[in-house]
Amino acid sequence: MGGRVGLKGTDGLDILEKARRLGAKPESQQRTQDALRMIKPLKGKIEIITCAGQMGEDSANHLSLVPEVIDVGRASVTTAADTQRAAEEMKNLGVDLLLFAGGDGTARDLYSAIGGSLIVLGIPSGVKIHSAVFASNPLVAGELAALYLQGKAKRTREVEVMDIDEDEYRNGILSAKLYGYLKIPYKRSYVQSVKAGSQPDEKYSQEAIAFEVVENMSDESYYIIGPGTTARAVMDKLNLENSLLGVDLIHKRVLLGLDLNESELLERIKGKKTKLIITPIGGQGYLLGRGNQQISPEVIRQVGKENIVIIATPQKMNSLTGRPLLVDTGDREIDHLLSESDYYKVITGHRESIIYRVSCSPV
Repeated sequence: MGGRVGLKGTDGLDILEKARRLGAKPESQQRTQDALRMIKPLKGKIEIITCAGQMGEDSANHLSLVPEVIDVGRASVTTAADTQRAAEEMKNLGVDLLLFAGGDGTARDLYSAIGGSLIVLGIPSGVKIHSAVFASNPLVAGELAALYLQGKAKRTREVEVMDIDEDEYRNGILSAKLYGYLKIPYKRSYVQSVKAGSQPDEKYSQEAIAFEVVENMSDESYYIIGPGTTARAVMDKLNLENSLLGVDLIHKRVLLGLDLNESELLERIKGKKTKLIITPIGGQGYLLGRGNQQISPEVIRQVGKENIVIIATPQKMNSLTGRPLLVDTGDREIDHLLSESDYYKVITGHRESIIYRVSCSPV
């Protein structure tokens, strides 16, 4: 819930309450339903076991899947303890696949409860998704789950469960830790890779990209600067303070807003010509929908896809090994709009660029 309001996660009841006060709305229900639609054709062939209320029952009933409901999650506010208890119940019942919606914190809770004793698969619906236990998007999660349950995707793989310190993250410090491994159904194009950080030898490339971007900035445009070290290089070139893991706004090379949330962005760019400068997540290739939810579908509508400027070092692009750049904003209309033109210019250095494919589906 914390992404669009700039909280970078909602681990803990105090942060969850703050997210609600700022107007954040849950997105996991809709994303869970998107995944379950891909499983619905198996109705009557598989048994669906889930938790009460918002922990699964509501989403399953919405699609008339008639689940068996275990006695977990009946409280109006659920916690990590409920997640762990649910996982333990699923383990005791011997389920074939534990499908969950959330982010790195949820994956970490599952690992704490059951280790590698069950096959699991994540529906990505968190702010922090560094772990490799998640499918590329909700529809793909449902499709892979269905293939696995039918015996059409038989491979499994142990993958990393990563999480970061949210308090440090909110202060602009990215400190990721490996907590263990979970076993998932595996089809290469269906699941995301663990997030890869920038390497020291990328600094020169980042500086060259920054030079190119700054050289072509116009005083007529406002510029939204997304998170990441490559985007930070642009702010450094302008000698401006930046939030690194947040979203900033500049105009005429002056900082107008630091670490803005969705509503603040919408208010400040309303009626103004705006460009969006973003860089993909290393190793995963996500442009939008991972770690930058402040840049919401409505922000993208106001900016216009023709005003999106993609920057990435050659090293980062090479790490994709031909896989497309990905968008998963939670709004299928926007995702398809961004994918319509297929290929975008990606600035990779000073007067250097490539043309690269952008897709809403890795499959």
